[in-house]
Amino acid sequence: MELPLFDQVDDLVRALTPAELGELRSRTHRRGMKAWFGDDKPTRSHYEAQVLARRHVDGVDGMALEIGFHAEHGDVATNVAILVGLESRQNTWREILGDPAEAGIFYDAPDWRRVSEAWIEPDLDDPDLAFEVASRLVDYLMAIQPLLVDSPD
Repeated sequence: MELPLFDQVDDLVRALTPAELGELRSRTHRRGMKAWFGDDKPTRSHYEAQVLARRHVDGVDGMALEIGFHAEHGDVATNVAILVGLESRQNTWREILGDPAEAGIFYDAPDWRRVSEAWIEPDLDDPDLAFEVASRLVDYLMAIQPLLVDSPD
């Protein structure tokens, strides 16, 4: 029996993530996967691969797959401070993530911040998609996590 897409992504992320980043935690659901380091409970600063309504990305009907880092603290100032810190070290994470990664306000939640990218209308039935998503999410883990050592969870 084949695992659903994000269960496959989760298994692959766990296999591909270097141990030196810390203890990886994760959760999956039908439309996505969330990963974080440390506590059992998900942290407000975390990584996700998830299906979004495309209208949030470019205003067009359809579907997008978003992959990246999120700062979803209840206090917008904390989210802004995390993003400012990451933007100040953009040269470091851009070496791994390149131009597709965008830093800014989260698509449909103006108090949240992100460093992520959106893949427009990916083929969810593509047998290679789980590996491509997992590999890219691990790129985000490797690029961003070392820069978060002193930031709030």
